[in-house]
Amino acid sequence: MQVRLSPAVARAVLGVSPAELDGAVVALDDLWGREASRIREQLGDASSWEDRFALTDALLARRREAGSPVDPEVAWAWDRIVVSRGLVRVDELAAELGWSRKRLWSRFRSQIGLPPKRAVKLVRFDHAAHRLVAGQDAARVAADSGYADQSHLHRDVVAFTGVTPATVAGEPFLAVDDIAWTSQEAPAKTHASGVLRR
Repeated sequence: MQVRLSPAVARAVLGVSPAELDGAVVALDDLWGREASRIREQLGDASSWEDRFALTDALLARRREAGSPVDPEVAWAWDRIVVSRGLVRVDELAAELGWSRKRLWSRFRSQIGLPPKRAVKLVRFDHAAHRLVAGQDAARVAADSGYADQSHLHRDVVAFTGVTPATVAGEPFLAVDDIAWTSQEAPAKTHASGVLRR
């Protein structure tokens, strides 16, 4: 099962700030200890995918409730980035919050795990990648997604994935996940493929 967490809830669910992980791949056992083993057993004992999804959804909701939420301003900034599909400027976010760019960068980085400018690029890339998978023309995707031109889109695709846009367009996991970042308040959505999004 794959679970994709919004960065706005990742700290609460994981029990550690994404900034502390610094992009490292960490085993769930290292984060949750024995609880990870119990979850693995429960998922293995479940008789259907629906039961596995229900178990996972309940676990995520419980951990989110018990965990430390991000600051409301940081959650608002993340949601604004997502709603704009990565087309908002960081200085606009800071101005709307009444914060300096430095304050926004510091709080956002410490709670979300990446600087706001990188988050903007990531969300813009994600939106563009999903449009490529949907079969849209790369030049049109680049223009509509706020890239200066197709070569800038190509550069971001290679930087984020290590492969070309044509390769990304054929990635099957993107075809079942219409968007990566839902609003932090949205309920989990499950798919028959075994992908659970929150």
